[in-house]
Amino acid sequence: MAASENEKEKKIEQHDHHQDEQQHRNKKRKQVFPYGNYRAYYGYRLGQDTEEDPRLKVFKKEWFEGKDCLDIGCNAGIITIQIAKKFCCRSILGVDIDPDRVQDAYWHLQKLMRVKKAKKIPGNASKLKVGESANGSDCSIEGSSNEETKDSPRNCSSEETDLFDIVSFRNEDFVNSRDPPNKHYDTILCLSVTKWIHLNWGDDGLLTLFSKIWRLLRPGGILVLEPQPWKSYDKNHKVSEATRTNYQNIIFHPQLFQDILLDKIGFRTVEDITSRLSGSKSGFNRPILVFQK
Repeated sequence: MAASENEKEKKIEQHDHHQDEQQHRNKKRKQVFPYGNYRAYYGYRLGQDTEEDPRLKVFKKEWFEGKDCLDIGCNAGIITIQIAKKFCCRSILGVDIDPDRVQDAYWHLQKLMRVKKAKKIPGNASKLKVGESANGSDCSIEGSSNEETKDSPRNCSSEETDLFDIVSFRNEDFVNSRDPPNKHYDTILCLSVTKWIHLNWGDDGLLTLFSKIWRLLRPGGILVLEPQPWKSYDKNHKVSEATRTNYQNIIFHPQLFQDILLDKIGFRTVEDITSRLSGSKSGFNRPILVFQK
C-alpha cells in the first residue's frame, strides 16, 4: 500500500515538473518584440569592445549643443545619454513604447551618475564605464573626459554637468499620442525605428510619424533619420498579425522616404552622411539622412 502511494506521488511530481517545463518553454516562445523593443539591443548592436556608438562620430555638435532634442524609440537610452554627455544638449527626451526599456534607460542614467560621483574624475582621468545593465546585458556609456574638454564648452564638462537636469525618458506610443502643447524641438532623432512603426501601423503610421516630427520641430530644426532597408522588413514581418497584414500592403518603401519628406512633408534640404560612417557592426550598416525644416 505504501509503495503504491509513493508511486502515485512520484507520478504527480513528474507530471508537475513536465507542466512547469512546458510553461517555461511556452513563455520563452511567446517572448516577442513586435515594436523592435529588444532587451539588450545595444549589447548586440555595439558589441562589447565598442567604446562609443559609431554614429556619434558622424553627428555634428551644432545639431545638439545648447539645443532641445528628442530621441524617438530610445530603447535603453544608451545613445540618448551619450549624445547629452558628448554634445551638451540643453535638454534631451527619450521616448519609447515599452515601459521596461524606459526603466532600463533610467537605470543606465542613474548608474552613470553614481559612477561619476564616486570616482570624482579629474580633467585627465580615464574612461567612465557603465557595466552590467538592468536587464543583465553588458552595455557601456563611455567617453573620456579629455574628449569632453576638447569638444565641449566648460559648463558641459563631466565634473560640472548633472545629466539628470538634461536627460529624461518617457513611456509613450509616439505615433498615436497627442502633440504636447507648445512643445517644440531643435533636433529630433529617429534611429532604426521607421521599420517598426511601418510594420505596426502601415503607410498611414509612417506618414503620421513624419508629419508629427515636422510639427514638433522649430523652423530650421533637424531630423536625423536612420531608416532600416526593405530587406530587413522581411525578417520581422511575422511577429504579429498586424505586422503580417501591413507588410503585404506597404507601398512606401524606404527608398521613397527622402522624396516623401522633401516633397510631401515639406523639409527643405537633406544631407546623406552615410559615407562618413565607419565601424558599424555587420547588419547595422544603415543610411543616415539629415533633413532640415
